[in-house]
Amino acid sequence: MKIEFAPRSVPLQRRLQTAAVAQWVYSFLGLAQCSTAIFIALLFTRFWLVSALYAAWWFIDREKPSKGGRRIHVFRNCAVWRYMRDYFPVTLVKTAELDPRQNYLVGFHPHGVLAAGAFINFCTEASGFSTLFPGITPHLMLLSLWFRFPFFRDYVMSGGLIPSDKESASYVLQKPGGGNLLAIIVGGAQEALDARPGSFTLLLKNRKGFVRLAIQNGTPLIPAFSFGENDVFDQVKNPQGSWLRRIQHFLQQIMGISLPLFHARGIFQYSFGVIPYRRPICTVVGKPIPVQKKHKPSDEEVDQLHEKYLKELSELFEKHKAKYNVPEDSHLEFI
Repeated sequence: MKIEFAPRSVPLQRRLQTAAVAQWVYSFLGLAQCSTAIFIALLFTRFWLVSALYAAWWFIDREKPSKGGRRIHVFRNCAVWRYMRDYFPVTLVKTAELDPRQNYLVGFHPHGVLAAGAFINFCTEASGFSTLFPGITPHLMLLSLWFRFPFFRDYVMSGGLIPSDKESASYVLQKPGGGNLLAIIVGGAQEALDARPGSFTLLLKNRKGFVRLAIQNGTPLIPAFSFGENDVFDQVKNPQGSWLRRIQHFLQQIMGISLPLFHARGIFQYSFGVIPYRRPICTVVGKPIPVQKKHKPSDEEVDQLHEKYLKELSELFEKHKAKYNVPEDSHLEFI
């Protein structure tokens, strides 16, 4: 006898999707601090041995984030990420085949407020990365600060996140046999301060470190633009020169992370909260730009490849923007 299960109702699906997004948002907003508090608090209870053993493990395992991390496939394939994907929804688009015998460096744009598209597409299998790019293992760079929190470091490593430093990047790009993709959100935390709906401003004009890294490792460069990344949150106005922007820059210099004052909707209402709006995010991965390896590239060589990268990124944006409801008169602005 064949047993058929009734599909979940639409309201239930939406509640599950909203809960998945809420879990992700709050994990990055508070889990790092909570994990540290729990680690310290356990030391003063009868469960102090848990923190003591973890501290010993942390010391032994301290180099792991810089050595490619420790991805866990069960984590990457967890159903919660599929609910999160469907909430917006998030999609990944391939425009060219990637040879699994090579390593690649992807520049991801824009950062957005919380880089939802980057996380779903490169740190989970919800959008089908392994199906679109067979034989390619993705890695996404995250501020090194987040790997200093106990327990939280293991959480972020599970999805394929690694610290955003040269040592970690070189380890991935120099892996023999190829088949590795390193995604860098080039604009970084500072670009998040300009993330708001309808904005196409990228902090990229003077960001050339990733280009130099690609030349030093002979790694093809790939531009990727995530349409809709800036549309899922509103942000308090903070124009250049304003008192709020000066405070944000000051705090960023001290802590290493930016603090955009963002808002969107709540879990049970749609007027205010920190849950992102349900707006589509589509990450389009461009074609590889060939790079000739040189251990010590000159500034002119770096500038030349950087200009080529900006041109390829602009062409990728112009070619696909009409599909994602971007106005015809909107163009990328590099600052």
